[in-house]
Amino acid sequence: MPYAPSKHHRRSIRLKGYDYTLPGAYFITICTQDRTCLFDDVVDGEMRLNSFGKIVAESWQWLALQYDYIELDEWVLMPNHLHGIIVMTDCMGGSRTAHTMNRKPIGRLVVAFKTVSTKRINEYRGTPGATVWQRNHCEHIICNDQSMQRIREYILTNSLRWHLDRENVWTVGVAPLTGEQVE
Repeated sequence: MPYAPSKHHRRSIRLKGYDYTLPGAYFITICTQDRTCLFDDVVDGEMRLNSFGKIVAESWQWLALQYDYIELDEWVLMPNHLHGIIVMTDCMGGSRTAHTMNRKPIGRLVVAFKTVSTKRINEYRGTPGATVWQRNHCEHIICNDQSMQRIREYILTNSLRWHLDRENVWTVGVAPLTGEQVE
């Protein structure tokens, strides 16, 4: 199907004019395709990771190993989404710099994470090319310490609220994989 601007337009989630390569903290939410619960389940308020969940956790931590200007703050993997805080520092390669030419913006870092985790999951389950993550992600620029503390608390208590979470497809009445009725 050829590109048609009237049909194929996406609203940008980016803050107009903001340089997403600059140092700062970002609250990121990434959901699985169709909100499928791939990473196991929350039991008694605690997330239990299956093999796919462990791959995603390792891939998230890989970001900080791969890019020396990235630090991971609080994060949590849920059955069908991830919440995390990425901090882009002003350090690169052990030296302080004002130059950001070699830095990936936050959106490209999320794409790198999705690519690595998807490839590893698909290799593990023998489904090359299968989609794991939905197309976009949500991001929020964290502007002050109060906002940072509020977001950290949200992340740390997310699994305790899973039964109320709008991302929890089990709360809408039908189990996603079995089709069983859920009360």
